[in-house]
Amino acid sequence: MRKFLIAMSALALAGPAVAQDKMQLKIGTEGAYPPFNYYDSDRNLIGFDVDIAKALCDKMNAECTFVAQDWDGIIPALRAGKFDAIIASMSITPERDEVVDFTNKYYNTPPAIAVPKDSDLTEATPEALADIIMGAQSSTTHANYAAAHFADTELRRYGTPEEYKLDLASGRIDAAIDDVVVLSDWLNSEDGACCKILTTLTLDPEINGAGAGIAVREGETELIGKFNDAIAAIRADGTYDEIQKKYFEFDVYGD
Repeated sequence: MRKFLIAMSALALAGPAVAQDKMQLKIGTEGAYPPFNYYDSDRNLIGFDVDIAKALCDKMNAECTFVAQDWDGIIPALRAGKFDAIIASMSITPERDEVVDFTNKYYNTPPAIAVPKDSDLTEATPEALADIIMGAQSSTTHANYAAAHFADTELRRYGTPEEYKLDLASGRIDAAIDDVVVLSDWLNSEDGACCKILTTLTLDPEINGAGAGIAVREGETELIGKFNDAIAAIRADGTYDEIQKKYFEFDVYGD
């Protein structure tokens, strides 16, 4: 009996040490970008980004918690230590790479333009889109793309995608630019019945970058290595494909 009690005491003492060995990570995401990251009816964060983050944390033997953060402030919040990594469909761009470090990509999809179903627009050239009003979420590669490629288009920037969707549906703007998956997801819903995809756009590497990656604070090379190993692992063991099939009918990883 005495030996049993001693053994149990040893396990009790070892328990906290084992728990402490598990890496603790806070993951920043937006929570307003369906189907990648958003809230369900019970205010739980869900979506492709969230499921990928959970799978990566599992591979890394990390205990992860999520922190919702407005998009405009998400990089400053990371740099200030509010969380340890951003998993929020953030494109790996040269501009962002100056202030944060990135993992390898975990998906790569092109931008697209949506217009009302009764729109007279038939193509997305600078001439065709001159003098119209186009909506985009601020501080995104999509807003930057519109500014660079459609200089004569009036660009209206919004804090969240929901805001430009409302304005496009109500006729206050003529078009909107965003990720093709985000727009398609909206257009397939009741709220998006107003509109259609005009066209997908050719990726601009200088603006759109090399796909969506995980951002961490500069110099966190060990953490980047762990995330990259985990990305490779979920790609290899079929976890990535299982998650992808929940949200998409095509491969979002890209070439």
